[in-house]
Amino acid sequence: MEEYDGTGHLPGEIIEVYRAKGPTEVVETYCRPLPGRAEEETAQPVPVRTAGGKKHSRRGFRVFLGCVAVMVVLAIGAQLVSGLFRRPRWSEDDWYWYYDDEYDYYDPDEPYGEITIPTYPVGQGAALEVRSVRGRVLTAQEVYRLVNPAVVTVLVDLGDGSASVGTGVIFSADGYFVTNYHVVAGGADCAAVLDTGAMYPARFVAGDAENDLAVLRLEGDGLLPTAAFADSDDLTVGDKVYAIGNPLGYELRGTLTDGIVSAINRDVEVDGAVRTLIQTNAALNSGNSGGPLINEYGQVVGINVIKMSSRYSTIEGLGFAIPSASMERIVNDLLTYGALQPEPTLGVSVDRDGTEVRSGLLGIRVLSVTEGSPADQAGVRQGDYIVGADGQPITSSRELLRVRGRHYAGDTMTLTLWRQGRELTVTLRFPTEETARS
Repeated sequence: MEEYDGTGHLPGEIIEVYRAKGPTEVVETYCRPLPGRAEEETAQPVPVRTAGGKKHSRRGFRVFLGCVAVMVVLAIGAQLVSGLFRRPRWSEDDWYWYYDDEYDYYDPDEPYGEITIPTYPVGQGAALEVRSVRGRVLTAQEVYRLVNPAVVTVLVDLGDGSASVGTGVIFSADGYFVTNYHVVAGGADCAAVLDTGAMYPARFVAGDAENDLAVLRLEGDGLLPTAAFADSDDLTVGDKVYAIGNPLGYELRGTLTDGIVSAINRDVEVDGAVRTLIQTNAALNSGNSGGPLINEYGQVVGINVIKMSSRYSTIEGLGFAIPSASMERIVNDLLTYGALQPEPTLGVSVDRDGTEVRSGLLGIRVLSVTEGSPADQAGVRQGDYIVGADGQPITSSRELLRVRGRHYAGDTMTLTLWRQGRELTVTLRFPTEETARS
């Protein structure tokens, strides 16, 4: 043990000491560049003596004010002049989307690469089930313990020496999971990693680039943990939500973030197509693509897909997810047929929101009926109110479309109408493709 020498520190101990030169306080400040100047021309820190410093004469003070005034005038002038030659600072091109598993920004002009991942056959009876059932509200810890085992890290070999990393959600105990199409686009091989670290090969079942959804099946051992999917139409703005994913890649897999539903049914144009998405402020980062957006009951209500960014400033809290309500038909078509099947046409134009037709009964008003359509042949008339479809209450056009989305060519669908103070039921028959062509 070294001996204390009474100087306040041990022999051989090195102590850094800061000694002020005097009572003068020094504050560093940063000056913004003039408008139009490049960022690299930002002024260096300038020391400003604010307390206990040398007093300035009135003349010096006046000179200082004059310089400031000249700089302000020059700045305003530069802004006006630059505005004549440059496009406005904020325009449609100044903000854009990027897919969360990519480290670079998404280029909408770049087509998806061909997927050559080994395949698994469709039509094996697997299905995604979306339920409208709630349990008790869970804590964040409970949500994580419940859902994280069903979240997989998706590793995609792009065949050129590079790889893509995303997230997926297992919805079937025999290994089917859903992710974003852009996660596996261009892939030559794929593996899925469970939260335990176990890695399994994954085979490509089917995908749809327009809706940015893909279904794969991992070849695991025994029954696998699954996540429950709930109806996203039950969400309201302000609801608590969570996201689980792999921000920045494999090392941070299984990261939980939280937030709220910022908006529902948000129409967003991405890659030239308008998508109806859930907006959330839960943090989404590179690698979160394909991961679950989870409600406070521990149920998946969406698949995280994109966030918004800007060329000029950092934008946080603007993430978007594909709602489970629209996923159900897409995923099940991919599982059964390998591609989306055309949805039948009703042949009516209706109000977006319902109207009370009598006490306790809402319906959406029929604005027009297409001649020769299934609705026209079933006897639906302009001015009718649709109050039910297939036995379910209808209070908005979105609910009507949701019921229609469960049908295919050749099916029948019932509508309950309110006409002149009474209810009646009609049956629509959707023609097959052969009947439609004839």
